[in-house]
Amino acid sequence: MWLNESEQELRRDLQGLASDLRWSAVELLRIAQQLREAGNEVDAQAVQRLCDLFQGDEKRLTGYAEEVKAKTISRNTAS
Repeated sequence: MWLNESEQELRRDLQGLASDLRWSAVELLRIAQQLREAGNEVDAQAVQRLCDLFQGDEKRLTGYAEEVKAKTISRNTAS
């Protein structure tokens, strides 16, 4: 199935946001590790929780992008 221009844009936006969250989660994991190495386990755990949230959001956005591709979710151009 072909996506209209608005749907293509929506899918690209969702994939881009998911990618940003993935990159952010990787960076947060790195920061959490540095905090642990510095003996700051409390803050490391807080950063880890943020990372977990980002990873869950990334999966949801990736799923939405696949739904756009499958035409389960669509965006129609408004006139």
